[in-house]
Parts: sequence; structure tokens; C-alpha cells
Amino acid sequence: MKIKSALIISTYKWPEALSLVLKSVVNQSVTPDEVLIADDGSGKQTTEVIEGFKRQIAIPVKHIWHEDEGFRKGKILNKAIASTDADYLIEVDGDCILQKDFIKDHLKLASKGVFLYGSRVNIQKEYVAELFKKQKLSFTPFSKGIKKRTRALRLPFLSLFFKPNTKLSKKIRGCNISFWREDIININGYNESIEGWGKEDSELIVRMLNKGCSGRRLRYCGIVYHIWHHEKSRSKEEENNEIQKLSQEKKLVWCTDGIDKYLAN
Repeated sequence: MKIKSALIISTYKWPEALSLVLKSVVNQSVTPDEVLIADDGSGKQTTEVIEGFKRQIAIPVKHIWHEDEGFRKGKILNKAIASTDADYLIEVDGDCILQKDFIKDHLKLASKGVFLYGSRVNIQKEYVAELFKKQKLSFTPFSKGIKKRTRALRLPFLSLFFKPNTKLSKKIRGCNISFWREDIININGYNESIEGWGKEDSELIVRMLNKGCSGRRLRYCGIVYHIWHHEKSRSKEEENNEIQKLSQEKKLVWCTDGIDKYLAN
């Protein structure tokens, strides 16, 4: 039976980058069944980019938005997840261009009780202006302006050597991850007590592992290209670390401030 899939793209006040990301969605060899744009408080320019994207793609596109009250990525992702009935969710950030087989790779390796996590090829600061000027969507390991070049190798047969496991990997990034919606609902989604940069993704994974899910690394497939930008404030990092540490030590599977408030009874 075919699974219904949704691509969730989180974004915040960078319409130029989002525009490139959305162009890479149009360019996918396999498209998701819908696209959900989780907008943490952007303005009119971002809305215009999304409206233009809707005219270019023949699948449903939802723009989920809330007021800008600081970094609340977990909250807007919960709202996006609550808005869909898709079986399988693929998450990226609005500054990560998708390699043309990105969706295909995630869906091909999807299996029950397993989440997938991939890495990112970094587009360097010195190349960003040229990237936007050329509207470049595709790269090879030899392309100008990237580092971590081996991550740009797409060799799907080699990815089969990476098996599911129950350890928390330091390589997990919320900009390249996928999971079953049911597994997210069962742990009450993202912990909205985590605000500010850091740990909203890994704390979610801690609870998924505590619940019995396994994680499988995507290597040599499921590739994204991350556009360089200035780092966000890390003022909440220590506080967020403590929340994750508690989830690990107490083997928590449920957060009290999560997605349940957005779900229909």
C-alpha cells in the first residue's frame, strides 16, 4: 500500500533561501504528496515566495504561520505536523537545497519504527552571493563553493550498509530527518519548552529512542546542501541541554508541552 508523504520545510525570514529550496522541490524526481511550510514568523516576502511556488507545483501546499516571538521552531513544527494526515514526514530547513533524489531516497528507505537522518553538504560563505545570482540547484563532489565534499556523493547501494540502531547519534540534524507521523504523535511531538536555538531535534529523537524506535543514518543518499548564514543566538543552549539531559536520564517518552493541544479530539 502506498504511503502518503509530506515534506515539512521550516523557515524564518529568509525568502531568498526559501525560494531556492522550493525550486529544488519542484525539481525532485519523486514528489511528496503535500508540502507543509512551517513559518516561525516571517513577513510578506516569504508569503509571496510561497504563493509563487503554489503555482509551480501540482500538489497541495500549506503555509503554517505564527507570530514572531523568538525562536519557536518546535512549536511551528508541531502545528505543521498536526495539520496533515500524511503517514510519513520528511523534514528540512528553509536554507537547505534538496538534491533531486532527496524525497525518493527517504521514501525508499522508510520502514516501520525507524526514523532516518542524513547529513548536509555545506555551501561556503564566499559562494553564497554567486549561488543566489546563478540560482544554482545541483552540485557534485567537485563543485565550486562547497565543503564536506564526500557528503555530496550519491551512491545508494552503499547506503544499504548502514543499519538501524538505538544509539543517539551526534550526526542527527533536524534539517535532514524523516519519521512516521504515528511515532511522533506517540511521544507528543516536539517539546515546546525548548525555545531558542538548539536541541529541539535531538531531544525529540531521545524520546523516540526511549519509546522503542530505531534510527538509521542516510549516507550516500538523501543529500541536502546547506546555505551558509550567520549563526543564531545560543543563549538558550545550556537550558535546552538540561531539558534533553532530563529526557535521557528519566527515559522520558512524553513531553507535557507538545503537539496534543493542536490535534482534533
